[in-house]
Amino acid sequence: MTVLDYLQEHILLLDGGMGTMLQAAGMQSGERSEAWNLSRPEAVRGVHRAYFDAGSNVVNANTFGALPLLYGEKELEELVAAAMENARAAREESTGSQPKWVALDIGPTGQLLQPFGSLAFADAVAAFAALVRLGVKHGAELICIETMNDCYETKAALLAAKEQSGLPVFVTNAYGAGGRLMTGADPAAMTALLEGMGADAVGVNCSLGPKALRGVVEEYLRRASVPVILKPNAGLPRVEAGTTVYDVPPEEFAFDVAEMVRAGVRICGGCCGTTPDFIRALRSALPDRPVPLRDKGLTVISSSKQAVTFGGAEAPVLIGDRMDPRRDEDVREALLEDELEDLLDLADEQEEDGAQVLRVSAALPELDEPSVLARMAAQLQTATALPLQFDSADPAAMERALRCYNGKALLSAVSGAQASMDAFFPLLKKYGGVALVLAEDENGVPPTAEGRVESAKKILREAEKYGVAKKDLIFTVPGASDAAAAQDALRAIERELGCKTALCMGRI
Repeated sequence: MTVLDYLQEHILLLDGGMGTMLQAAGMQSGERSEAWNLSRPEAVRGVHRAYFDAGSNVVNANTFGALPLLYGEKELEELVAAAMENARAAREESTGSQPKWVALDIGPTGQLLQPFGSLAFADAVAAFAALVRLGVKHGAELICIETMNDCYETKAALLAAKEQSGLPVFVTNAYGAGGRLMTGADPAAMTALLEGMGADAVGVNCSLGPKALRGVVEEYLRRASVPVILKPNAGLPRVEAGTTVYDVPPEEFAFDVAEMVRAGVRICGGCCGTTPDFIRALRSALPDRPVPLRDKGLTVISSSKQAVTFGGAEAPVLIGDRMDPRRDEDVREALLEDELEDLLDLADEQEEDGAQVLRVSAALPELDEPSVLARMAAQLQTATALPLQFDSADPAAMERALRCYNGKALLSAVSGAQASMDAFFPLLKKYGGVALVLAEDENGVPPTAEGRVESAKKILREAEKYGVAKKDLIFTVPGASDAAAAQDALRAIERELGCKTALCMGRI
């Protein structure tokens, strides 16, 4: 039985703090906890065993800070191999009879990514990828990415995990008291990005105690269709007689976390300040069965800071489409002259005019479209919090833009032609996104509303083969002779297929 099989019908209990326990065992300030995998393996095994004995289904191997940015290749492999062996040995030695799994634990690099720091996104992906490969090699059964306070770094870690393994991946972020990550993302943006990229569970860890994280967790529960994780600290720390202590005792911690499990959280545990006593109390406080999972059916895109939701009770989403060199001479000149900063004022103008999404294109024969579109994405993300729509018929350009994009993007120029679906649906599945899909096929635009519905049905069937959900497709009708005919076709698609639709009405 895999951990995902178990999650179908059960609440999954994680472990508690590792650093807290090793500090109690004598680890000094400034020591790296992962070094204890080799220097004090018996202490590390004792921590893991205590959590298994307390009822944990999953323990994180002691690899939180083990990255090639800090260690050489040989030393890193020795640390990871020892960490995984220590966790497996503790499982064999534990007295608990519950199902048990060992996770590779991935923490942040400690560096800011470009453009706000010095670490390139590609280098961050490579660093995480090296750790994932070693975790897989040495027996990890799932991957836990945790304590991430930067949307972009979270994406880098998840991308590495998905590219380098087929293991389940859980992702948790560390939110501040204002309900946002250090770099500005809110729970809606993070849920959109991570669920879109295929994380198996998403949620919150570290930073605050369970009461203080309640609002963030409730937002996850409103938006996530995958299991939600809660792994808070034991409240806020303070120093007494030279020792760090926390202000939430085990019974109160367990009560607060269990209350949120009854509201829908399915995976829980503890972070800084928690010990096996906290996990034991939490195990006793948990309900017997989890709240059933429900697909929220939300069609969402995001930037690094905010999400935009299509449909439902929300007003129509307005897309600013002026950053197209085929339509705007100033944009054409800026791209040809490589003056991408000139686009920033245009982005501001469209936002002031009410745009909620910015459409960008680099489709000029004189340009290296993959390179320019990716650079446009990077430039715009430094200046606007609006999500971006990438318009390109070139799969290579779309992939470059999606890979570097700090969020879940909107894609256009996807049609029901088989070649288009074969090119773009795998990108949608890998990087996450919502596709604006033309209800047409190799024969062009069907002349009737019924024909366009049939074209949409074909697209939905093909999307399902690639694992792309209906909620991540928005249909539009090209080539209609008038607005009324287009709206008739879109209403038919909405009514018969339950799909979201878009109508081109002009420019802002």
